[in-house]
Amino acid sequence: MAERKPVALVTGGSRGIGRGICLALASRGFNILINYNANADAAEQTKHMILKLGGEAETCHADIAVSAHRELMLDYCIENLGRLDVLVNNAGIGPPQRADLLDMAEDSYDLVMETNLKGPFFLTQMAARLMIGQLENKIIESASIINISSISAYTASVNRGEYCMSKTGMTMMTALFAIRLAEYGINVYEVRPGIVRTDMTAGVQKKYDALIKEGLLPIRRWGYPEDVGKAVAALAAGAMPYSTGEVINVDGGFHLRTL
Repeated sequence: MAERKPVALVTGGSRGIGRGICLALASRGFNILINYNANADAAEQTKHMILKLGGEAETCHADIAVSAHRELMLDYCIENLGRLDVLVNNAGIGPPQRADLLDMAEDSYDLVMETNLKGPFFLTQMAARLMIGQLENKIIESASIINISSISAYTASVNRGEYCMSKTGMTMMTALFAIRLAEYGINVYEVRPGIVRTDMTAGVQKKYDALIKEGLLPIRRWGYPEDVGKAVAALAAGAMPYSTGEVINVDGGFHLRTL
């Protein structure tokens, strides 16, 4: 019987950065569970692209903000792909409407925080317990957790404060789990994308085209989903075995300060 390939669960994997991550992981030999919440057609397209690469993929509809859905995802992963080696917490949303900090609605805060921080935290908690059991039973040889945050973790936007706070929280979440899971050999990383060309940024394309042209980024181009995917795939494949809690910037150098 052929040895089963390692399995990665990618939340929000149907399109944009999530799709780029799924394809990069598949190209590195991972089988993929593509989680989606709203766009089943896009998830199926991503699955088809993975199959064309010679990989195996399944799709799973689940809202990470809902506790029962998180459990469903992990059960589905084990039942259909047999194991879980890598969790990629990619799913995230912006506020339904951008509002000044003094006008932010409480329901907008709750929605964004539950999806971007609470959901990933408790999914990671459940996945970590599963991974520890698999490692102890020698079902898998190694495991890792990769959190996709944003330059908004440290770049203040007062018209979407709930989003910025959720991404800052993910930075601390990464550090906490990195410390807690190190004894089991489970490394935890944060990948921090910058300005990436996706459906979500289509509405501000002209604004960022101009800013990039004017020198906002040392690497004077937009980022692409595959840029983020390559970083995630390298981490998942074990490229940084003696690092945990590390932040990997995929932002064209935006984080650098110059005078």
